[in-house]
Amino acid sequence: MGLWLGKHPLILASQSSARKMLLANAGLEFKAVTADIDERGIQLASALSNPREIALLLAREKAKAISASYPGSYVIGADQTLALGNRLFNKPAGRPQALAQLRDLAGNGHELNSAVAVAHDGQIVFEDVSVARMTMREMTEDELSIYLDAAGDAVTTSVGAYQLESLGIHLFERIEGDHFTILGLPLLPLLAFLRRERLVAV
Repeated sequence: MGLWLGKHPLILASQSSARKMLLANAGLEFKAVTADIDERGIQLASALSNPREIALLLAREKAKAISASYPGSYVIGADQTLALGNRLFNKPAGRPQALAQLRDLAGNGHELNSAVAVAHDGQIVFEDVSVARMTMREMTEDELSIYLDAAGDAVTTSVGAYQLESLGIHLFERIEGDHFTILGLPLLPLLAFLRRERLVAV
């Protein structure tokens, strides 16, 4: 017997392997659907500058975009921003940009803002933002090059050019925040919402 009690399938508006893993490991059956939205365009049009607000806006827009095609289903949207002080980082376009980002992050603390929003019949019924504080160690140019060689194209798939669940762990000296926030899905508040709505069995 599955844990999902909803009358319609649970939808994840993402193809993120980390987010899919988190939901699957929590025993939830779901369908993953790509939310094809213009993230940078939406961000620019919003004129928002607060990293938490931007993450939440994009999570909402992803959930609503998919919800329109799945009436009756609960749709999970998620987004993550990385802020170094007032500077907002995006996924690097390639190795040179990844190297530049890592140079800036090395020896400094930054924040990961992970937002989740749930839409039902086109309306947002739940949202949350969780924050993790990450301190990257000082690194030499040689160390950064070795890391980038080992990580390969994976550095372009995540904001900040690292994946903490993989080789990115070598970059850090201190981490404050839960595992789920770091991987891009605030799972504990999401599960609490699903329980309140009697959508999960435990």
